[in-house]
Amino acid sequence: MENRFLSEAKLDQFLAGLGQKYQVIAPVEEEGIVLFKPWQNGQKITLRGSNSVVPPKDFFFPQTETMFKFNAAGDWEIEQAPGIGPRVIVGMRPCDIMSLKLLDPVFIGEKFNDVYYRDKRDNTVIIGVSCEEVNHNCFCAAYGNSPVNGEGADLHLTWLGDGYLVEVLTELGRELVESQSSLFTAAGTDAQSKKAEKAEKLLAKQRPVDVAGVKEKLDEMFEHPYWEEIAPKCLGCGACTYVCPTCHCFDIVDHVSHGYEGERFRCWDSCMFADFTCMAGGHNPRPTKKERVRNRFLHKLKYHNDRYNLPGCVGCGRCLSKCPVNMDITRIISDVKGVK
Repeated sequence: MENRFLSEAKLDQFLAGLGQKYQVIAPVEEEGIVLFKPWQNGQKITLRGSNSVVPPKDFFFPQTETMFKFNAAGDWEIEQAPGIGPRVIVGMRPCDIMSLKLLDPVFIGEKFNDVYYRDKRDNTVIIGVSCEEVNHNCFCAAYGNSPVNGEGADLHLTWLGDGYLVEVLTELGRELVESQSSLFTAAGTDAQSKKAEKAEKLLAKQRPVDVAGVKEKLDEMFEHPYWEEIAPKCLGCGACTYVCPTCHCFDIVDHVSHGYEGERFRCWDSCMFADFTCMAGGHNPRPTKKERVRNRFLHKLKYHNDRYNLPGCVGCGRCLSKCPVNMDITRIISDVKGVK
């Protein structure tokens, strides 16, 4: 692994250089809310503030995505949706980088290849950034991650006070640095120790969560009365699923715009909605909030692990921050560990 240094004054030049070849996507703050959006030269980005409200998952698995257009007049005509061009996402936090590792086997696993997701993964360069702060809902360490871990990115940035430690993690990342080599200098000999100090401070502020043994406990809890106890609190609004970087439920709709012409698109859906599992004949295998709440937490803490040997959660804390009734996954983890 190679280390370089990029001064804050040269960050905009680096982004502008990337923009010559790539579409640049970065976190920007608008009216106090941080969102990932396409970046334009001269626009201020937010690398050292709070994490984005909505994860950058949207750029790999869009909230609404056209799959193909069709014309059913006469012989069927199908027009496939175009792929994306090369792009770079700057400023992904460690939890959001880790979320792609969890989504990959769902969309491009051994038995299924989702061409829409793969196109976006294959054409996206990732520049991660270490967290500068953690809020009281963060618990990525519970899943073996760290607020300064760049694993899964091509480059990873860590703020050192006057500029960024730039860790080159892949060959593609090396090409990005070498293409603008005049902007970078050698990293100081104490850069890694400063990063380690930052990690120690941030980890000490995280919410303490122990997930050891939770999956095994849940193996025996499908019919446990615990789910009846906690379900009434849930509003079924789906906010937790829409801000989650690993949720991947979607619906597919054919929309006819006029005559015989239309498009097929998919859009995010939520297992917390009452009609999500409603079948054509009217049967619903998850008719009450109990079944839906149970499914959500079993998916996060058990099912994803069963299928892919990976957790279904990255500990970003977004669901805790946005749930209007504080359905706290960390409290549920604690409850499960203690339930008889």
